[in-house]
This record gives sequence, C-alpha cells and structure tokens, in this order.
Amino acid sequence: MSNRQKGILFLIVSAFFFAAMNLFVKLSGDLPTFQKVFFRNAIAAIFAFIVLVKNKAPFRPSAEGSLKYLILRTVCGLLGVICNYYALDRLVLSDASILNKMSPFFTIIFSFIVVKERPKLFQWLTVAGAFVGALFVIKPSFANTSLFPALVGFMSGAFAGAAYAFVRKLGQLKENKAYIVFFFSFCSTLAVTPVVIIGYVQMNLMQWICLLSAGLCAALAQFAVTTAYSYAPAKEISVYDFSQIIFAALFSILVFSELPDVYSFIGYGIIIMMAIVNYLITRRTEAK
Repeated sequence: MSNRQKGILFLIVSAFFFAAMNLFVKLSGDLPTFQKVFFRNAIAAIFAFIVLVKNKAPFRPSAEGSLKYLILRTVCGLLGVICNYYALDRLVLSDASILNKMSPFFTIIFSFIVVKERPKLFQWLTVAGAFVGALFVIKPSFANTSLFPALVGFMSGAFAGAAYAFVRKLGQLKENKAYIVFFFSFCSTLAVTPVVIIGYVQMNLMQWICLLSAGLCAALAQFAVTTAYSYAPAKEISVYDFSQIIFAALFSILVFSELPDVYSFIGYGIIIMMAIVNYLITRRTEAK
C-alpha cells in the first residue's frame, strides 16, 4: 500500500471509532459536558501512556520545534471536543456528527496556512461537494434546532480541522505518534479536572460503561487519525473523514431505530461519490 492509501484506511478507521464515541456519549445521558470530556481524554491518556511505556519512548517531545504545535493541537483539539459534546447533548446524533464533520473542509484551509500545502482545484471541489452532501443529511432536523447549539457544533468542526492540520505538521516533524496523543489527552484532562471536581454528578453503572467505552473509542480514533495524517497530506485524504456520517447513520438505525429519509440517502451518495472522485483523480494525477 502507498502512504496515501494507508492514510485513507486509517482515517476511515478513525471515523468509525469517532462515530462510536459519539454514540456512547449520547447514550451516557444527562451528564455535564466537561465530565464527559474528562473521561474521554483521561482514558485516551492512559491508553497512550501504556503505548509509550511499551515502546520505551520518552515522555517529552522528540522532534525539534514540535512543542508549540503540540500546544496548539491540544488547545484546538480540546475546544473541538467540548463543542462537539455540547452539541451532542442538545442535537440529534446525525446533526451533531454532520456539523463536526465540517472538519475536513477546515483541515484543508488550516493545512494551507500551517503546512503550506496548496490544494488543487478538484480537491476544493470534492470537499465542497461533500459539504453539499452533508447539508442533505442534516436537512430533516437542522431547521428545527436552536441556533446556538448548531453554531457550537459547527465550531467543533472548525477547531477539529485546525487540530488535524497541526497533527499533519507534527507528522512532518517526525514527532512520536503516541506522544502526540498522550500530550493532547493528558493536558486536556488536566485542563478540565477543576471544572469536573466542582460540578461532578454521580453516575450509574450504565453511564460508567458508556463513558469508559467512549474513552476507549476516542483513544483508538486518536491513534488512527494521528497515523493517517502522518502518512498523507490533509488535502489528499481529509474528504474520507466524511465516512463518519455513514457510520453515524448506521448507529442511528441499529441503536435508535431511526431510518434516514430519502434526502439523507442522497447526501450519503454525494459524499461517497466525492470521496471516490477525489481518490481517482489524485491517483491519475500521481500516475502522470
């Protein structure tokens, strides 16, 4: 497999686990947003800690000049998670997932700024097409949601896109993948701990299971997305992050017995078509 194909594969894997994470967060019920964020990042930090110890890797940046990008990735990533979880608590699962999946569009923008990767015209067009598909999916209930939660969900995609651009930069600097995940998860956990202590709400067994599962899925997704953007530029693979929409729809059907309407299926078709077009044109361009 080429590096781009590996990047695509890992990005689709990350999309599945991010969709599963959102599912478990939704199933955890009425808990404070910061409490959900705490469990998500704490478990990911433990997971990354174990990987670092197993690989006998140092608990410090290994690439020169990477610290500032680790910090920026952490700030943007934490804000993205907070906004996403806030939206998940107040919007239906598919709406929150769609808004968060604006991240590939923002990743291309921020990668142009941070990594100086100039997208080709067809890549802009395929991402724009995927965004149109996302609008078809979000149509049924988006008009009935309050404006503020929708805007917060939209911002979760913007912050996530910026975070992924910084991950790509760290990949170029050859920073340890496990350390990138550990730094983000550990620092994010520390940042929200005071708020969680002040407003902690007792949880039942099912809520514990859901949040622990969400944290595990988040850890696996973080490793997958970090690996994906270390293999290939965002402009070549970020559109495949829209596959999370498909997984979210499947979870909605299987778990909540919610069957998407015809407009949602049209949106899925557009998104998949854009992903295929992007892949084929990119491959043809490389062949030439």
